[in-house]
Amino acid sequence: MKWFYRRDVDGFFGLFIDNLVQMILIVGFSLGLLGMNQEPGFLFGTVLPGVAVSVTLGNLFYAWQAVRLGRRENREDVTALPYGINTVSLFAFVFFVMLPVYGQTHDFRTAWRVGLAACFLSGLVELAGALVAPWIKWLLPRAALLSTLAGIALTFISLDFANRIFALPLVALLPLLIIFVQYFGNVRLPREFPAGLLAVLVGTALYWGLGYGDIPSLAGTFRSFEWHLHLPRWCGGDLAAALRDGGRYMAVIVPMGLFNLIGSLQNLESAEASGDRYGVRSSLVANGIGSIVAALLGSPYATTIYIGHPGWKALGARAGYSALNGIVIALLVVFGLTSLIAAAVPITAGAPIVLWIGIMITVQAFAAVPVRHFPAVAVGLIPAIGALAWMVVSSTLALAGTSFPAIPAQAWAGFAYAHQGVGFISLERGFIVSSMLWATLTVMIVERRFLAAGAACLTLAACAWIGIIHTWSFDAHGALFHRFMQADLWQPQWQYAVAYLGGAAFFALMWAWRRRQT
Repeated sequence: MKWFYRRDVDGFFGLFIDNLVQMILIVGFSLGLLGMNQEPGFLFGTVLPGVAVSVTLGNLFYAWQAVRLGRRENREDVTALPYGINTVSLFAFVFFVMLPVYGQTHDFRTAWRVGLAACFLSGLVELAGALVAPWIKWLLPRAALLSTLAGIALTFISLDFANRIFALPLVALLPLLIIFVQYFGNVRLPREFPAGLLAVLVGTALYWGLGYGDIPSLAGTFRSFEWHLHLPRWCGGDLAAALRDGGRYMAVIVPMGLFNLIGSLQNLESAEASGDRYGVRSSLVANGIGSIVAALLGSPYATTIYIGHPGWKALGARAGYSALNGIVIALLVVFGLTSLIAAAVPITAGAPIVLWIGIMITVQAFAAVPVRHFPAVAVGLIPAIGALAWMVVSSTLALAGTSFPAIPAQAWAGFAYAHQGVGFISLERGFIVSSMLWATLTVMIVERRFLAAGAACLTLAACAWIGIIHTWSFDAHGALFHRFMQADLWQPQWQYAVAYLGGAAFFALMWAWRRRQT
């Protein structure tokens, strides 16, 4: 097992494009929503270096972990766990933690400090979860863990990037076919040229050559660029001051920490299904430490083990793609080159690689489970599809200048899909947990383990009752928020908890009836 192979280049470009998207989101949110446009140097000199250090350390650790596993098992086909900024936590900490604080105080530094506390506490939750994670992984069936990943991959990865591809077909369809020829058709390109690199180069050339890019703006970005050395800064004092206020946001921080923990477990199961069995506790401890280091060095964004291991493995990536990604991210941030790369390389050029990754994750969810568990995988996809549907509906209404609660009830009269908006909202709330639990429930039904199915229903009922899944509310402005954030133990959507309790009673009766039959 070596540190670098030729096809690590393809894996690097895929992972780098994904990390670049997160960087662009961070810059956009920080300058456009959190008030850091008042002092852009703070973002590029404090926040982004903290992000870079946490991402780089994690990537290097998981690359080393892969090399060690390969040498221990005398294999050359071990692929490192992908690692980076958690998108779900990024959105949650921006919109539910930092943005409300900035709205109250109009001080971006105060909002940033509370974000540091959220990131630090989320890392502690992940660190503590490493103690019980092996037991959770043993308890849940593989179909439950992999179907959740497949749902996210199919919707928020594959369909999202398919939308980008088909929005600019002259730019992205040819790169997509290049990827498909090598990785679906197993056809080597001349001189072993990496298909991922060729796809990015062709997509970038078409984007600028066909006039889709703003060349004057790009030229202005390069002309105004000035070299600066942005080294990480110790922010432990700011973090300590913020931890006093961080407790007010535990209703956001704890679920995000748990979701990160669950997501990491799912990704470890995905890697194991691909043939790479990593230590659960060591992987999760490194994951939690990454978020803690991020907070101490000024980043309010939690890191986590990424989705996508089977895709990177199918690309032929090993350990080098992870190490290379971390090193390049660090160099770009330290030398202030992030804005130049974001301006020069369109996301559409890298979209085919990310779409491929999503497809491979979905394929693995079916390939790595028994055929009789296929229904469980299919059921586990539904909450993520519902979540994507709600995102499309809500975004469309927002663009139209309205929102779901603002539409009068009579406007829905006679409309065949009148109740689907509410259904999609309920599916979207906590869909990672509901997807996993519904897939577990389906496996128990397939195997006729009715007491276990009843226990799954009771767990779903408890989650619905305290607001982890299905529960939601609108504020006076029509904005949607999660009822769990109010720590309200009696949710408006109480029907879900009652329905799940009914399901638990039904399975208890089925268990008793089958016992009498035998």
